[in-house]
Amino acid sequence: MQAATQSPARGIFWMVVTGLCFVAVTALVKTVGSRVPPAESAFLRFSFGLLFLIPAWRELRDFRPTGRQLRLFGIRGAFHTGAVILWFFAMTRIPIAEVTAMNYLNPVYITVLAVFVLGEKLAMRRILAVVAALAGAAIILRPGFRELDPGHLAMLVVAVLFAGSYLTAKILSGEVSPVVIVAMMSLTVTVGLAPFALAVWVWPTWGELALLFCVALFATTGHYCMTLAFAAAPVTVTQPVTFLQLVWSVILGAAFFGEPADPFVIAGGALIMGAVVYITWREARLKKQRPPVVTESGH
Repeated sequence: MQAATQSPARGIFWMVVTGLCFVAVTALVKTVGSRVPPAESAFLRFSFGLLFLIPAWRELRDFRPTGRQLRLFGIRGAFHTGAVILWFFAMTRIPIAEVTAMNYLNPVYITVLAVFVLGEKLAMRRILAVVAALAGAAIILRPGFRELDPGHLAMLVVAVLFAGSYLTAKILSGEVSPVVIVAMMSLTVTVGLAPFALAVWVWPTWGELALLFCVALFATTGHYCMTLAFAAAPVTVTQPVTFLQLVWSVILGAAFFGEPADPFVIAGGALIMGAVVYITWREARLKKQRPPVVTESGH
């Protein structure tokens, strides 16, 4: 029955919309600039994002987490808090295309961390895919051939922290509904960001507040469209479409922010994306070979 509702064309469409939303997020954060500190920008973005949780308040009110689940929510909130601060910092320092390309490392780090956290096995072909992705990151960064910005180092850490956040969500996904997982992430990250934001607080202008509200709107819409894409088509169909984000980021950076297209960034991003697509394909093949005894909802 589920297969009958699958539509690759619809899945690709929603993933294209997802990519446009996330590119809009990066462009808006870039437009806000560095006058508002990264921690404060991130805090305001997540504070506005809480407005979109209002439809889920009944489910949150009735949710009774165990002590273990609360600890996992706290761990995920800590990972995500650090990641978004560093991501907002990187956006003020390096070109949009480089941020987008290095974001592709997230699934690669998830694959590696899953070995240590979830006890998953890493076959030789997947190890080679991880090595290829790291080679792609080296092509983007080109250490020794150019001066690295703190924003580049921040993005390397961002990928690790996001991977930790997503793996924690994967553990919770077998016990808690996706709505609660998203809502608790938003709540814990908002609380986690508050002291960092207050420590560096500057009063934003109405224009900056409007931009950060739009960031929250596009980010929420993007995550919603992504769930529609995953529901409509297999990840192996939708994952390659995310490479379009890099194309749009290059065009946007050149057209509006004076950031010339860097062939090394495009090549490195393509190599990372190729590795991610292969890892995704291999994971889909392995799932088909396993007996369908227990299924978990992803996040």
